Order: sequence, then C-alpha cells, then structure tokens
Amino acid sequence: MQEDQQVTIVGAGPTGLLTALGLAQHGISVSVVERAPALQDTPRAIVYHWSTLDGLSRLGLLEKACGAGFLKQDYAYRVRDTGEIISYGLAALNGKVERPYNLHLGQGALAKVILEELDTFANARVLWDHEVTGIDQDESGVTVSVRGVDGDTVLRSQWLVGADGASSAVRRTLDLGFEGMTWPERFVATNVRFPDDRDGWAQSTFYVDDVYGAIIAKIDESGDHGMWRYTYMEDASLPADSIDERMPRFLSAVFGPEVAARTEVVAASPYRMHQRSASSFRAGRVLLAGDAAHATNPTGGLGLTMGLFDSYALIEGLGAVAQHRADDEVLTAYADQRRAAFVDKASPRASSNKKLLFHSSDPVTRDQDLEMFRRMSRDPEFAAEVLYFTKTLESPSLLSSV
Repeated sequence: MQEDQQVTIVGAGPTGLLTALGLAQHGISVSVVERAPALQDTPRAIVYHWSTLDGLSRLGLLEKACGAGFLKQDYAYRVRDTGEIISYGLAALNGKVERPYNLHLGQGALAKVILEELDTFANARVLWDHEVTGIDQDESGVTVSVRGVDGDTVLRSQWLVGADGASSAVRRTLDLGFEGMTWPERFVATNVRFPDDRDGWAQSTFYVDDVYGAIIAKIDESGDHGMWRYTYMEDASLPADSIDERMPRFLSAVFGPEVAARTEVVAASPYRMHQRSASSFRAGRVLLAGDAAHATNPTGGLGLTMGLFDSYALIEGLGAVAQHRADDEVLTAYADQRRAAFVDKASPRASSNKKLLFHSSDPVTRDQDLEMFRRMSRDPEFAAEVLYFTKTLESPSLLSSV
C-alpha cells in the first residue's frame, strides 16, 4: 500500500518533530517515521541557548516549554586543583536581546511539548515503531519503504528529511560520508538528585579537571532540590556494565563523599562522542538535519542548538519549496549554510570547550584558556560579545540568500 504526503521525516526527536510542526503549520502534509515505540527519555541535551528561543516562540511553543522547564542566566567555571571559581552570566545581554536567558528542559520533555502541538494538526502524523527499509528517489519525489508492527508500507513524498540521529539510516542508505573523528573517551550523562540545593553552585557549572572534569547543570525544579544533569568522562576501555560501581568515585571527587553517598542517580546513559559531519546535507530530494547531519561532543550544548537552527531553516526553505514559492536551489543553500555553520563554527568551539574542561593538565595552557572567562566575569560588554556566538550559528533567511 502506498500513502502520499508532501514531506516525509525520519526521526521523532526534537529536530524532526519541530520540522514537522513548522511544515504542518504552513499547511504542508507530513509524516514522521520513528523506529522507537514512543518518545525516549534517556539523559540527553537539556540546554536551549537564548538564541534558539525566538524560533520556539514563532512556533507557538515557548510558553509551554518554559512552563515545563525553567529559565536561567548564571554560568561558572570551577577549577579543581586551584579552587578558583569564575562566574559570569547572560545578564550581560540584558537590554540587548529580547530573551537574555537560557531554557533548561530535558530533551524528552521538549519533544513531548512539540508532539502535543503536532497532534492537533490533521495534516501531520507520527508512525511509531516503524523502521525504514529502503529509500528510492526520482525527479519527482522520494519513495520510502517502512516496516511496522502491522506490516510494510510505502510512503511517497516530494521531499524526505533525515533527522534520525548520528547513526542515521537515511544517511547510510544514501551512502553519504560522515567525516571526522570519534573521541577515545566515553561520556556518561546522568540525571541525579542531590540531598541539598547546591547553594554556591551555578545552575550551569563547568568543572575543570583532567580526571574528574564534569558538566553540571540543573534540569528542572522537580522534587525537593530539582533534578540535575551530571556528565563526566571515563576511559572507554572500561566495561560499560559496571559504570554504576565507578560512579561514586567521580561524584565524591567533585561534591565530597558525604554528598555523593546521599545523591540519588535516577538515570545514566553512557555514549561515545564524535566530531563528524555528513559530506553533504543534501542528496537530491533528501535533506539531513540534526545529529543525522552532524555530531559533536556536548560541551557547551551546541549539538541541539545546531539541530534547532537546522529545523528553523528547513521550515522556511523546505516549506517555500514544497508550496512552490521558491526554487529548490534554496535547499542547496540550506545544505551549504548549515554544514558551514557546523564545520567552521560549532564543531571547533565544542572541541575547544572539551579540551579546556577535560584535558587541562598543563596549568599554563589552562590559565591562558580561562583568561577569556575571567574577562567575561568583570567586563559585561565583552561577555555579551562572547555570548552572542550561539546566534552566529543560525542561518540568515534562505529566501533572501538565493
């Protein structure tokens, strides 16, 4: 059986669901194919930089998203072996941008907010528990073969978006390269509940140490003291099934043995880190977005930021092309601009962030790298300039660039 729609999207993470919602709001029929049976809630991205919030507002999601999460401005670097604390914040953007704050919200929680809105559109649907088994394209469209619990289905559409993660079946089926490198270490992302409010700790803290380096950020206000994300790095050769046995040592090194003993680990997700980009974000009538197009280590929260900006650009560009308001060269511009934003900006910055946080054994180099943040703490104008970086990851209007 063949089913027709204007756009098929593979992947029901935030990037895929946001793209589907934006297209549906333009009156475009869209089907989302997701191999998982439901939304996933493993520890993943939680930070939505101030620069991404305008897009959520345009899609009518910001109020609900803010209600589900919380807003924050503070940052800090803590240096383990010297005890130095460097504090700065998004207050430097007050009066300069409309929303001078970040949103903290679990990636699964944002996906739930998007899905609730998407479900109100008759021209959009999500096919859960469906796996892509084949992709064929011709001059007029793309045929996607999928297998679900009720059998096989063929989806025919004008365009296909692959937003199905770093191991993207869409990208692999098209034989597009995924150029770059895999970091030798393993990251462990955890959701934890501390026994206290963590007074004196910024709600986004970068703990600098070449053994116990960590990213520590508050996720939400649930429970007595909120849920926190504690992400650390370990030797990837260690057995993954005994992470819980080693974790107390890391918690104790950062927070002290008493706090570590009383900290509840709600969830833990080990994973490998990459700095990779697809060789092209477009192959004919197929476009890549989010982690399917690019993968980065999470230091600095730039992976999901890039995914959101991919989605915003696709909504504008693909929406115009699907409705015959623009030529498909707009989509070539999408592919080129988004790849350049990752390769030239996001990936180098994320790599630099990781090296400072987790590979700081040389005190001279570390001190030089930290000087920028010291200056940010005492110079709000300079801080604003640095904090504006994430805005530069957004593409200009595709409709005015071709």
